[in-house]
Amino acid sequence: MTQPWLHIVGIGEDGLDGLLPATRTVVEAAEVIMGGDRHHQLAASVTAERIAWPSPFDTMMETINGLRGKRVVILVTGDPLWFSAGARIGRAMDPAEIAFHPQLSAFQLAAVRMGWSLADVETLTVHGRPVEQMIAFIQPDARLLILTTGEQTPDQIATFLTARGFGKSKMAVLSAMGGEQEQRFDGVAESWSHSVPAFNTLAVECIAAPDAALLPRVPGLDDVLFQSDGTMTKQEVRAVTVAKLMPMRGALLWDIGTGCGSVAIEWMRAARYARAIGIEPRADRRAMAAANALALGVPRFDIRDGETPAALEGLPAPDAIFIGGGLSAGTVAQAYEALRPLGRLVANAVTLESEALLMQMHAERGGQLIKLSVARAEPVGRMTGWRPAMPVTQWSLVKR
Repeated sequence: MTQPWLHIVGIGEDGLDGLLPATRTVVEAAEVIMGGDRHHQLAASVTAERIAWPSPFDTMMETINGLRGKRVVILVTGDPLWFSAGARIGRAMDPAEIAFHPQLSAFQLAAVRMGWSLADVETLTVHGRPVEQMIAFIQPDARLLILTTGEQTPDQIATFLTARGFGKSKMAVLSAMGGEQEQRFDGVAESWSHSVPAFNTLAVECIAAPDAALLPRVPGLDDVLFQSDGTMTKQEVRAVTVAKLMPMRGALLWDIGTGCGSVAIEWMRAARYARAIGIEPRADRRAMAAANALALGVPRFDIRDGETPAALEGLPAPDAIFIGGGLSAGTVAQAYEALRPLGRLVANAVTLESEALLMQMHAERGGQLIKLSVARAEPVGRMTGWRPAMPVTQWSLVKR
């Protein structure tokens, strides 16, 4: 049976004194200790070879594997498997080689300081990641605990909140929790002006003004929230489309002919860690899609130039595919072949020629064929009448 040789130890602001006796023994017996400057300072009394986090960080696994045969400890903050390097290391190695030693996480400490039930808050990290990704979680009455990326992060988040009508939201920055230098800074988003330590955790209680932007994570955002040249999948059809694509945690979407990115953006907002690759040959539309992704909290949307089906070569296998532009028999065939088992394929058409192709695909491959018609009430003189939008033919299937 493989014995662990690598110990990943969570450590808090109270340093070695806060560790369980058995964990402290592991750290004190280490031949090599790896961690950030702060981690090394928290265990400064231990005599061992010291290694800083590799730069670039991607070289970390090569460094770690080169230490086999030694007693190695990696120091991280709090829980090694909760938004921590420990999770990344664990995915790259045989779990039997690693022993994890958890400490109270920043989320747990912050929840206690705020008096919040951890089960009732959203836990997020923007540490080393785009800050804009927290935007998708701004909801009325939501409580957020956020691991930040530096002293400027609370200012950025206060700006996001204020711009969306959540300027009255309460904010608290908590730093050095559990240590002698613990500090807390309280304020509201619209007047936030504190200078805070670089390493901190931010607590936000979202308070919406009467005119606040409502951005639910279920599909069907208002069309006006997207920059567009008019050739977008409209709100009601988009809601049906994303529902058929079935967003799931960590799943990958190919959005072929992404345009302004509305379908891919709603897909990514609908499930934690959902990913999307958008294919769009027009530079102006790619620019709109990128702006929309930032504004709506999915900055990791991967937007690529290319024409289908050639642009699909070499892409990672998707869990779902939406074809909103560039529809052809060749694109459908290549997309379907790439789709993972239980993958979802959805294609929309508004022209007679594209509709005929979807009818052919339905006859050949099965699935569901529907027509979506939407009409909106608009003024007709002094009265009101229905103004129909172009009907959309939609073909969808699940790959079995």
